Amino acid sequence: MFASLRHGSGMLMPRARSRLCCCSQRRRHNSGALLQKVLIANRGEIACRVIKTAKSMGVETVAVYSEQDADAMHVAMADEAYAIGPAPASESYLRGEVILGVAKRSGAQAIHPGYGFLSENANFAQACADAGITFVGPPASAILSMGSKSMAKTIMSAAGVPVTPGYHGEDQSPERLLQEANAIGYPVLIKAVMGGGGKGMRIVHTHKDFLGALEACQRESAKSFGDARVLLEKFIAESRHVEVQVFADTLGNVVYLSERDCSVQRRHQKVLEEAPAPHLSQEVRTGLGEAAVRAARAVGYVGAGTVEFLMDAATQEFFFCEMNTRLQVEHPVTEMVMGQDLVEWQLRVASGQPLPVIDQSLLQPLGHAIEARVYAENTSKGLFLPATGTLTRMRPPAQGGNSRGMVRVDTGVREGDTVSMHYDPMIAKLLAWGETREAALTRLASALREYQVLGVPTNLEFAERCVRHPAFVAGGVTTKFLETYGAQLAQFTAAAPPPHAVALGALALMLKREGRIVAAAHSGGSGGSGGGGGGSGARGGPWSAAAGPWRVSSHGMRRCALRLSASTDEEGGKATEVSVDCAADGSYVVAGVPVSGTLTADGALAATVEGHRYHCSAAVSEGGFGGAASVTLWHPSGPVEGDSQWRPRYDLKVPARASAGARAGGTSGAMGVLKAPMPGKVIRVMAKLGAAVTAGQALVIMEAMKMEHTVTAHAAGTVGAVHCEEGQLVSEAAVLVTMDQGKAVPAAE
Repeated sequence: MFASLRHGSGMLMPRARSRLCCCSQRRRHNSGALLQKVLIANRGEIACRVIKTAKSMGVETVAVYSEQDADAMHVAMADEAYAIGPAPASESYLRGEVILGVAKRSGAQAIHPGYGFLSENANFAQACADAGITFVGPPASAILSMGSKSMAKTIMSAAGVPVTPGYHGEDQSPERLLQEANAIGYPVLIKAVMGGGGKGMRIVHTHKDFLGALEACQRESAKSFGDARVLLEKFIAESRHVEVQVFADTLGNVVYLSERDCSVQRRHQKVLEEAPAPHLSQEVRTGLGEAAVRAARAVGYVGAGTVEFLMDAATQEFFFCEMNTRLQVEHPVTEMVMGQDLVEWQLRVASGQPLPVIDQSLLQPLGHAIEARVYAENTSKGLFLPATGTLTRMRPPAQGGNSRGMVRVDTGVREGDTVSMHYDPMIAKLLAWGETREAALTRLASALREYQVLGVPTNLEFAERCVRHPAFVAGGVTTKFLETYGAQLAQFTAAAPPPHAVALGALALMLKREGRIVAAAHSGGSGGSGGGGGGSGARGGPWSAAAGPWRVSSHGMRRCALRLSASTDEEGGKATEVSVDCAADGSYVVAGVPVSGTLTADGALAATVEGHRYHCSAAVSEGGFGGAASVTLWHPSGPVEGDSQWRPRYDLKVPARASAGARAGGTSGAMGVLKAPMPGKVIRVMAKLGAAVTAGQALVIMEAMKMEHTVTAHAAGTVGAVHCEEGQLVSEAAVLVTMDQGKAVPAAE
């Protein structure tokens, strides 16, 4: 029933055979010579994505990289790579003149900006044109028109595209903006005139909160886009975020490729995206597409663009929100339902060729696709704070599929790579396609459970809960989905694991330790990659001191404390003492439960516990003699016996002997502390030594990974000490402010 595009590149996308006639249409109308070499002015997932398609088309690729990204995946994939500066984006990926210099030096004919960074920078697009280098995107004039949200609304109104009521005038004084907000009526949405990605955006519910929110928006906008101007819009409380993918070539052809629903968002950034949008009438779908085409024609658009609309959930009336003049993060869901490679379309259009398909009637979606963005972040209590660290384990679910469904993973990192505070914390995009929305949902939920990541906290379990939530399953959720259900979905229970999970974890740890030592003894060498030693005697066998916190009696019993690591608080689980007996036949008895099995070097654990057979994955990490150990189990196929929650992952800890007893969390003593909730940069310090503060008062503002976070007092108190200063880089949990004894403020969460 289906053919697929580029099996070798992992770009599995269904394509109906009836659409293959478009290829002959393409061959007849190709008029421009295909670009021979393209520079990708980006990093991470999107750089890898562009390189894959370019290589499949025979186009040479040039990568650029910061000092932080010298060993990055996109650098290894490209034909050539050039260093462009230090880690901060402002000193590397945002230096347009340096990137242009690399393009000239490498002989690149074109620059693909990806998304973010310079992708919507009109000055850079113009500089490319002036240098005789093709910018893979729209002309500078279109970026300029759509980059200014106030100008875009004026143009859209003239083109007959419905716009949201609001204010987008030149008078930017706080007094005028407050006056306009009062006139519009609350709630009001403040938005940066330039840029996107949720930066410089706040919802204001009362006039008392307006000026504070305005100041934050202006500060964020100025820092992110070099422009502090904002506009105001009437906030539609029960709205859906529906967007349309448009494409235009240099010959006057403009088409739309279905629509996407991106209503599940946090901090105005998308978490789940799907195509087509559920529960829309064909009349509304056609109206959205035609409005998007009018928008593109109104600005002389060329290339890939996305026209975003806010839709009233009750009436399905839609209003122009903004136009993103680039390829969107969520473009793969469109590729999967349309059977087209949008990066290939971009490169052909940039080469002067016509659109691969110019007949709108041929562009009909097939099936349903849903994308989940996998982030390195702590979803605890709905805060969604970005996280950093090394990906000590990253095993995506199996990709590919058949005519009824398939899974796709787009990523720019590998196992062993570091998630840095300098860039967006997205690890990957996980997509599922099915003949129906129900089939796509089921496949995506399973894939989320199978995804294995260690080294950083992720939103995998949170996303899986979202996908399974009855409201999302029903379809047509509004942008208030996470506002309504987010805290509930983020409450991961730190209940003790069931006995079978404990038994499996203990088995994995013992097999790793004993198998390593036995292997080293057999080889007579110095041990494998997991550590340990060779030979027999003091270091040879499970009864040696190398067993760390495991203690041995004359009867061969070992005792340890396995601690459940809650996904949001590793100190939150209760330690449980578990006895482990090793039998002569190599089987074990864990807390009275018989268990046996095998563990491969890759972590495949096959075990029998009280007659129950399990096939799961295990990752064992140890800290050496007397050090802490941890075991992470993945069992996505169903609940472990005795677990009513069906958790796909269990985190078990063996504390170091020195600290195997009760471990106190937080800061000792009565003194209250405010800690950094994430690694980042301190951009403002309002706390003053000796000053009295009230509950909820802002004391420090931090910035990391494109977002600001305000650290506030959780209770009234007096500032005892300030431990940070503006411009300082701090690590997660670094103490920022302490409060005098007797007036303690609980640690920031």
